[in-house]
Amino acid sequence: MKGIADMAADLQEAFRRAVLDPAAETPAGLRAHHGAGHDRRFAVYRNNVALGLAGALEGRFPAAMALVGEEFFRALAILFVREHPPRSPLLLAYGDDLPDFVETFEPAREVPYLADVMRLEVARSQAYHAADNEPATLIDLQALDPESLGETRVVLHPAVRLLRSAFPAATIWQINAGGEVRPVDDWAGEDVLVTRPALDVLVQVLPPGGYAFLAALGAGETLAAAAEAAFAAALDFNLAAAVAGLVGAGIALRFIPGSKL
Repeated sequence: MKGIADMAADLQEAFRRAVLDPAAETPAGLRAHHGAGHDRRFAVYRNNVALGLAGALEGRFPAAMALVGEEFFRALAILFVREHPPRSPLLLAYGDDLPDFVETFEPAREVPYLADVMRLEVARSQAYHAADNEPATLIDLQALDPESLGETRVVLHPAVRLLRSAFPAATIWQINAGGEVRPVDDWAGEDVLVTRPALDVLVQVLPPGGYAFLAALGAGETLAAAAEAAFAAALDFNLAAAVAGLVGAGIALRFIPGSKL
């Protein structure tokens, strides 16, 4: 025979399922305070939950919503909410997997770059909420021994995010995030860096080889190995500019000389 705790758990699970399924019946055991009308009240509550969570997604993905329109995005968001409810009462990360959901969402296939624009918005949100650490400075870089610079490893700032897209995702994001409205003339893919060296989140399109360079550093490779990966990706890779950018763009948190490994 079930105890009170087990019965409460069953009711909570039934409530959770019914809240997410518009076709589900009102969970047994619910009662309105006046003893009647709980079906209608539950339907209103269910609708409010879906709309509230969809509204949270609209707040995280404003450029994506501008790209496809409010009506389309709202319908997409409600479907996502019902299939992927939050796992935490904190909604800061809710929707991180929405881009993957969009890639399998048949009505969005006519907008193939939508998922990557969303990934960029996720990266911006994550960068904004990342640890507020002071990035490395030019003095830190100049203090490194030139003779062992190649053996140096770089700890990336916790706000750094990298995105590789087959589409001009950063350009499309900028246009739909309140930037200059203009036609996209070049539909080549873009490698994107997201940083937050101070208070503002910055989005930058990386030059050829830049993504390979930073991805290698993020994986723990030395500057020499990262440079090798970058030159393999792009023969015209500008190593001097990339190293300077580690401090200029707030990418590096600290440098670890080879002698200290």
